[in-house]
Amino acid sequence: MAFFGNKSGPKTPGAVPRRDNMPAARSTDARNIDPQEVTWFDQHHAADWWEPKGSLKALHDINPLRFAYVAGRAHPAAKNVLDVGCGGGILSEALARAGARVTGIDLAESALAAARAHRDAVGLSIQYCRSTVEAMAGEMPGGFDIIVCMELLEHVPDPRSILRACRQLAGPGGDIFLSTINRTWMSAFLVILMAEYVLNIVEKGTHRVHKFIPPRQLSRWAEAEGLLVLDCSGFLYVPVAGRAFLTKFKPMNYMMHLRKAGDD
Repeated sequence: MAFFGNKSGPKTPGAVPRRDNMPAARSTDARNIDPQEVTWFDQHHAADWWEPKGSLKALHDINPLRFAYVAGRAHPAAKNVLDVGCGGGILSEALARAGARVTGIDLAESALAAARAHRDAVGLSIQYCRSTVEAMAGEMPGGFDIIVCMELLEHVPDPRSILRACRQLAGPGGDIFLSTINRTWMSAFLVILMAEYVLNIVEKGTHRVHKFIPPRQLSRWAEAEGLLVLDCSGFLYVPVAGRAFLTKFKPMNYMMHLRKAGDD
């Protein structure tokens, strides 16, 4: 299934044709899809992706930090960027406003519909496709300068498959940015119990502690896939302030910067 005209993908910055209405990902990619997760996100966030004070308030609050982490390390202007698990396009739009040529992929139709509607309303040029990262890796190897995958790894059966596909999609020297949750008693208590069931700042049922990933494990997977680990930083979200901060403290949320070798 070809998503773009150039099957090998653009190796240097250049315009990427916009094709929103892509067919669904091939059934052979179902091995790394959790249908319950896809259905859950499709049903619970269909109408409020762009409501800053709605059920996704936390995502809007942490987005400036996510963007700053990526932009400060990889300078997205005039680069081809892939947003894996783009949801309603919150990070995709921030990257596009910084001058990046952004493609966002997701499996939740309602999220993609929200992303396209908001993109059109604000006049940005972003293409959104319904696809898995594994399917796209087969069509556009080496096609992106920057790949971001935020808050997705803890929702798939095989996170390492995502890393493998991201490595395939990154061009030589390409940057890969991940964000996920550490598996600790603190994350179980604060990210699930407090955030979902006490403070109600995250929709109930969003997270499952057994899917959280320790940073050391994620680093081992990345290195096994031939990726360089350049940084791993924790971040702390303060709901009452509506802001997030980088920290050396990593028992809960953290971000990681990987790079594909330049001669690969």
